[in-house]
This record gives sequence, structure tokens and C-alpha cells, in this order.
Amino acid sequence: MPDPSLLEYFDSPSDEPFLIEHVNEEFTSVCPKTGHPDFGTITFRYEPAAVCVELKSLKLYCQSFRNEGIFYEAVTNRIRDDLQQGMSPRWLQVVTDWRGRGGIRSRIIATSGDVPECWRRG
Repeated sequence: MPDPSLLEYFDSPSDEPFLIEHVNEEFTSVCPKTGHPDFGTITFRYEPAAVCVELKSLKLYCQSFRNEGIFYEAVTNRIRDDLQQGMSPRWLQVVTDWRGRGGIRSRIIATSGDVPECWRRG
């Protein structure tokens, strides 16, 4: 089961607004219908309020999905919800790009807060 307790945070280094973007190019979960692995890239974008997510903990959190049977939409929204709860950023955007299978590729975007126009399209 994905484990949000793996996520760790540190104090934001600035009170001024700034953007953080992390990209995980090796995300893996399992299709709940077929049991086949799903491979994707996740882009995390946010403007911190008080804290930032620590990268090693984010990597371990993402790896906790590895054997989880979960739909793309649920992955994206679960990650958004867990990060929102842990950080309370000014805004947050999680974009998942899934490798194609059977000729279909998927992109899911979940947001929290007022994402600036320049970051809405992923």
C-alpha cells in the first residue's frame, strides 16, 4: 500500500514565492485489471508555503506504489492529496504521463490551489 508516512519535509528556504519542479522518470505501479506493470513519468510542481518535500523521501514514497494495483487516475489524485496534506503548499500540480499500451497513452493532471496559468497545461 502506498505509504505517505515515508514523506519528509524541511523548512522552505525563502518566504518569497518560488517554483519547485521535480520529475520522476521511473514510476511504476500495476494495472488492477491485468496485473501488468504500468510505467510513467510524474512531474511535481508546487509553490511552497512553509515546507518543501525532501527528495529521497519522495523517491521512497513513489516506490511504495511499485506493487500496488491502482488506476492512473487514482495514482495521480492520491499523490496530490498526500502531498497537499503534508505540505499545504500555496498551489500544487501533479502530472502523470503513462507509457502507451495497446496504442493508448494517458496523461492525468491533478491540482490543488490556484495554479498559475503558465503551469496549468503541464
